[in-house]
Amino acid sequence: MTDLMTVKDLEKRYGSVRAVDRISFGIPEGLCFGLLGPNGAGKTTTIEMMEGITSPTGGQILFRGLPIDKTFRQKVGIQFQSTALPEFITVKETLELFSAFYPNPRPMADLIALCSLDDILDRDNQKLSGGQKQRMLLALAIIPHPEIVFLDEPTTGLDPQARRNFWDLVRRIKAEGTTVVLTTHYMDEAQVLCDLIAIVDHGHLLELDTPANLLKKHFQGALVRLPDREIQTENLDETMKGLLAEGLDLTGLSIHKPDLEDLFIKLTGSTLRA
Repeated sequence: MTDLMTVKDLEKRYGSVRAVDRISFGIPEGLCFGLLGPNGAGKTTTIEMMEGITSPTGGQILFRGLPIDKTFRQKVGIQFQSTALPEFITVKETLELFSAFYPNPRPMADLIALCSLDDILDRDNQKLSGGQKQRMLLALAIIPHPEIVFLDEPTTGLDPQARRNFWDLVRRIKAEGTTVVLTTHYMDEAQVLCDLIAIVDHGHLLELDTPANLLKKHFQGALVRLPDREIQTENLDETMKGLLAEGLDLTGLSIHKPDLEDLFIKLTGSTLRA
């Protein structure tokens, strides 16, 4: 599969601090690529360089094999983590305003249908709920028919139902062939949406693979948790017999299949939202 975007030995320094330390990866076309890391890991700096907002100190960022330039802005859509919008105009008026910025915008009817905006078109931006605002911001990001869309923690603060509704929108965009780059603080979200995941910490790339391959690489069997102890086991029956033989208090014991949250803790020593 051909890489749409390639990062080679990317580096960003602020004085003596290396926020991003020579990381490299490729993003195949048409996939959802997750860039994950704890706060301060360098993921936001990496994303901003890939978006063309921040200039790298070193390394290369290639789009279809060529360095990104001013023409890249017409090929990318960005949904920022926080966006201020005019408060006293409607969603429809906002879509019309932003569509006027592009020479060949996506038809209004397509935006409305793809992002499920029918029910809020006449509502002022200031009266939108969190989920409604994120749907509208996603519509703004895809107005120029982008080949790649960056979603920076798009579901932070949303209730569970609104998060799942947004996941459906992301799936629709990907089904059109658009490449998606996602940062998120929710590991279940990454596991559901991402075809490929990069985990970064302290400016370094720790892992890059599919969710399934990463879990297979780092875990076998099940995780048995006690309040003061965690055991990774390939033979659950023998492990439980051993715990009972030790006479341990099993109050609070839990057993589960390892997931991306467990992987993240194993690699970085913290939860994603820490």
